Amino acid sequence: MRLVFIHGAGCTGEIWDAQRRSFPESIAPSLPGPGKPGSPDTIEAFADAIERELENHEVGEAVLCGNSMGGAVALQIALRQNPRVRGIVLLDSGAKLRVAPEIFDALEDDFPAAAQMLAGYFFAHPTPERTEAAVAMLAVVGQAQTIRDFHACDAFDASGRLANIGVPTLAICGEKDVMTPPKFAQFIADRVPGAKARILADTGHLAMVENPAETNAALRAFVTMIDSD
Repeated sequence: MRLVFIHGAGCTGEIWDAQRRSFPESIAPSLPGPGKPGSPDTIEAFADAIERELENHEVGEAVLCGNSMGGAVALQIALRQNPRVRGIVLLDSGAKLRVAPEIFDALEDDFPAAAQMLAGYFFAHPTPERTEAAVAMLAVVGQAQTIRDFHACDAFDASGRLANIGVPTLAICGEKDVMTPPKFAQFIADRVPGAKARILADTGHLAMVENPAETNAALRAFVTMIDSD
C-alpha cells in the first residue's frame, strides 16, 4: 500500500518533502497548473488528475493524504468509491472550504503582498525561513492558478455526503490552524463512519512542514492499522 500526498492551494508536491523522506514508496505529484495543460479550477478536475496519477504510477492500493484543498480532493475520490483507495487522511482540511472575500481581493490586487499574508496564515510559528519558502512556492504556482485553486476550495462542499465515505478516515489538524481550525476535523470525525480526529498541539495549517514528526507518526500508525485489517 502506498501513500499518495495531495498538496493544497498555492502549493506544489514539494511541500511533502519531509513525508517523501519518511515514506520512500510514496508519491507526491504536483497538480496541473502553470506550464501544464488544463489549469483546473474545480475539485472534481483535480480529483481526475490524481486518479490519473494512480494509474500512471500503477498504484494498486493507496492511502490518500491531502492537505487543505488536497483533502477536498481526497474526499472527492473517496466519494467516487475508487477501488484503489483503502483510506484517506485529511490534513488541515475540511468538508467545506469557504474562502473569505478578502483573500480573493488580496490575490487579485497585489499578489506578492497576498503571498506574504498567506504564508503568515500557514504556520503557528511563521519563521523567516518557512515564510520565504512558502512565498517562493506561491510564486511558482503563480497568481492565476492560485486564484483558481482558491475558487475550487470555495465551491467545494461535501458536508452533506460524509456518511457515504466507506473507507477508514483520519482527520488531522493543527491546534493553531487559523484557516481550517480543529472544529473542521471534528466535524468530519463526527460524520464519517468510524472516522477519528487527531489534533496536533502548537501547530498551524501546514502540519506536515511545521510538525513533521507527529504528522508522520500519525500517518504510519494509520497505514499500519489499515494493513492489519
